[in-house]
Amino acid sequence: MPVESVLELKGIAKEDKRAPYGYEISVEEIKILHKSHEDFPISKKYHGPDFLLQNRHLYLRSRKMQLILTIRSRVIQLIREWFTSRGYKEFQSPIFTSSAVEGGATLFPVKYVDGSTVYLTQSWQLYAEAAIASLGKIFTIAPSFRAEKSRTRRHLTEYWHVEAEIPFCDIEGLMKEEEELISFLCQNVAKEFEKELKELGRDPKDLLKVKPPFPRITYKEAIEILQKSGVKVKYGDDLGADEEKILASKFDIPFFVMFYPKGIKAFYHKLHPEDKSVTLSVDLLAPEGIGEIIGSGQRCDSYEELIERIKEENLDPKSYEWYLDLRKYGSVVHSGFGLGLERFLMWILKLDHIRDAIAFPRLINRVYP
Repeated sequence: MPVESVLELKGIAKEDKRAPYGYEISVEEIKILHKSHEDFPISKKYHGPDFLLQNRHLYLRSRKMQLILTIRSRVIQLIREWFTSRGYKEFQSPIFTSSAVEGGATLFPVKYVDGSTVYLTQSWQLYAEAAIASLGKIFTIAPSFRAEKSRTRRHLTEYWHVEAEIPFCDIEGLMKEEEELISFLCQNVAKEFEKELKELGRDPKDLLKVKPPFPRITYKEAIEILQKSGVKVKYGDDLGADEEKILASKFDIPFFVMFYPKGIKAFYHKLHPEDKSVTLSVDLLAPEGIGEIIGSGQRCDSYEELIERIKEENLDPKSYEWYLDLRKYGSVVHSGFGLGLERFLMWILKLDHIRDAIAFPRLINRVYP
């Protein structure tokens, strides 16, 4: 029968430790349910990434993708278990939005039914800040869209975003939540998928050592580390994939980079009370060259400070009237974070490219199949 034909086998299943999956079947009857029409396109010979992406619908059947997507499914279950066990409620926000969160240059514009232009969401954050006054601690697992023209091995234009927003929480409490979530996921995946991880090239022991507290460095210290490593970077520059890769090579577990300058962080980050030139922002970077897996920070909870920051960034306050209202009525100290699911999976599963962390990757040059 051609490869990928479908057979129904009847017989006696016997345990055999020599068998790849521990059992063998002594077949007594074979029934053909479907005969493949022709030779299966994917063979044992080497196929390049473009060929496998073009035939993604069939490549999903490979052992590698089966392992990855199985663990991905379980990770999503574990995320929900962790949040709900700690009193979070799951909350959904719109996919269509009228305003930017991270920046206009990375927005996907969409022509709306009334003729206006709206955008695919980059984050649920602004809506989440409205919801915490009603629901308290909340989280979501939803797609986000970034029109970044990046061809790196860690970028997708459509990815799944694990986000949380927490009232009555400062930056210290925020980091505690992040490191406990990441540790919980690593510990459970390592214990539940020992064989599968080894098959993918990941030693489970690497994940078992991921425990709080995580190391911390400031943005200023990160710049100094990079400069000592020969990188041409100066204070005030944003940290890109290359810089984060070098920083991440210095650690063997995730680590925090804190207090980025306000010029490279979004307007909603609260300014540091002792140094107004930096923000109460913190990114969590994964080791082994992966870089940022969580972006987070304490939100600006002052109406006066927020509107000043909006004007500094040359944004139109009218576009954020409803967001400013949140600071007029019952504003509290609050913080939040966003975890990129595929980048997290890329790290824990030791994947060479982020495209294999999702079933049908959307890249800057590919939306098929």
